[in-house]
Amino acid sequence: MRVLAQKTSQVMLHMSVAFTVTYVFTGSLATGGVAAIVEPVCNVILMPLHDRLWNKSEKKAKRSGPLPAAAHQLA
Repeated sequence: MRVLAQKTSQVMLHMSVAFTVTYVFTGSLATGGVAAIVEPVCNVILMPLHDRLWNKSEKKAKRSGPLPAAAHQLA
């Protein structure tokens, strides 16, 4: 139940931020409302892809071994 409450809270936060930022820039309630719906939908679609790409990157990094000493200084 706590996880559901947390996820709901996160969605509401995303929607509120999207609405507020869009409304401030445009002055339009309608445009703010559209942004409040579109932004979380895009996140739901894109975040699993983002996570998958990061997981592949981490696996590739583990297979290639440790970074050379000079690369550690850059990181």
